[in-house]
Amino acid sequence: MSDPSSINGGTAVAMVGKDCIAIASDMRLGSQSLGVSNNFEKIFNYDNVYFALTGLASDVLTVSEEFRMKTNLYKMKEERIMEPETFANLVSSSLYERRFGPWFVGPIVAGINSKTNKPFICGFDSIGCIDFAKDFIVSGTASDQLFGICEALYEPNMESEDLFECISQSLLNAADRDALSGWGAVVYIVTKDKVIKRYLKSRQD
Repeated sequence: MSDPSSINGGTAVAMVGKDCIAIASDMRLGSQSLGVSNNFEKIFNYDNVYFALTGLASDVLTVSEEFRMKTNLYKMKEERIMEPETFANLVSSSLYERRFGPWFVGPIVAGINSKTNKPFICGFDSIGCIDFAKDFIVSGTASDQLFGICEALYEPNMESEDLFECISQSLLNAADRDALSGWGAVVYIVTKDKVIKRYLKSRQD
């Protein structure tokens, strides 16, 4: 297995709805084809920003703590929370700093701007190039399968419940076709008023 970011498996996806966003990841932690754990969440919350990380598990934990520190320092210095667009630029510059020894992660940033209430999602490559998206963004070992099924199921301006159904079916069906991801999922549905977190059961084989 030459690619370090696929050693532990895992996949994530984010989608934009009507004044809402959804972000979901599987729960599997593996060592190649060996399953290690089925409760390894890959989505991290920093105030109104949701940050999904797929890839090498040690780097996932390192990067999540690094950005927890950076967002806390920003909040102390600026006396306000970090907006998703600002966080995306921070992720991009932080990954580019490490370009000669990159973290093996596939990040996704999602959130709703607290001032404009505008949904925002984006993804990155391993050295910080931002991929802005208006519909959906995928990451991880099942990203090829996710692209196909999201193209088929996604519709613009979905309400939050429809968006939950769409992202759940997309993730579960894509993970079923990938040996390195699956084992349950966690889904966040975020609107300007509330956040709903749901766990999904899936095949454990």
